[in-house]
Amino acid sequence: MNEEYLVSVKNLKKYFPINKGLFNKSVSNVKAVDDVSFDIKKGETLGLVGESGCGKTTCGRTLIKLYEPTSGEIIYNGQHIEKLSEKEMLIYRRKMQIIFQDPYASLDSRMTVGDIVGESIDIHKLMKGKERKERIDYLLNMVGLNTEHMNRYPHEFSGGQRQRIGIARSLAVEPEFIICDEPISALDVSIQAQVVNMLEDLQDSLGLTYLFIAHDLSMVKHISNRIGVMYLGNLVEIAESNELYTHPVHPYTTALLSAIPIPDPDEAAQRKRIVLEGDVPSPIDPPPGCRFRGRCRFVKEVCKEVTPSLKDIGGGHQVACHLVE
Repeated sequence: MNEEYLVSVKNLKKYFPINKGLFNKSVSNVKAVDDVSFDIKKGETLGLVGESGCGKTTCGRTLIKLYEPTSGEIIYNGQHIEKLSEKEMLIYRRKMQIIFQDPYASLDSRMTVGDIVGESIDIHKLMKGKERKERIDYLLNMVGLNTEHMNRYPHEFSGGQRQRIGIARSLAVEPEFIICDEPISALDVSIQAQVVNMLEDLQDSLGLTYLFIAHDLSMVKHISNRIGVMYLGNLVEIAESNELYTHPVHPYTTALLSAIPIPDPDEAAQRKRIVLEGDVPSPIDPPPGCRFRGRCRFVKEVCKEVTPSLKDIGGGHQVACHLVE
């Protein structure tokens, strides 16, 4: 593995069985993540975007083994972790953390903020007593809260404040890699920029590496060094942030970018919106060949038979589309 990569995912798959009948027999699978590969460099932010249900959240949770992978490789700092037991994973739990999407559901309403932030410190047995309290106080101040919040409960806070508590919790054990699972989607627009700017400041000061999962393409461009686009469990395009926005190649990426609002009315009136026809196929029984072919304006016969694989078209810009072959 290249030493500059902190995380590498190779042919990752995550299938969820569908069970039926008296004996709960598995009759099929939901192919949430199906043969996804990418690398994340140390200190960078990789954005992962796509429609709801495309598998981006499942991909992130499988990467840190909140879900056990069906198959594939997960390499963290040169070490394969995909087959490690829960006990063996404990050392990596400290290095890999997650910020959840829903700040209301992700915090235990029966625990104080101090206990929520300090829980992982206790699990990893890092510090106790006064030292533990000072660490929690430091973390709360780092995310824009203060000491008096330590003894309060989650219901006493706004959505933006709760997400700050979630961020403090993720930083408690000094991780190297954090998965940001749509951390701003449940927040007011006025708060979103504050949280994103805070995440960028924390990355600069602590040397963090992010996988930033979102559906807001304009925000992903702002925070990400590179961006990957997912569709129905597959990664269809990945490139440097500016390259993807100025020279999108995959028809799905082009359609997504055409939907981003433009604040200039004159420029917005001149731009042509690409409206995708048809429905997203079922992840239980995806079609053969390219999964996007039923909604693509440029579909060819080969698209119906052969699944395209990611190919580099120059400068690290990779596309899975028969149009570029």
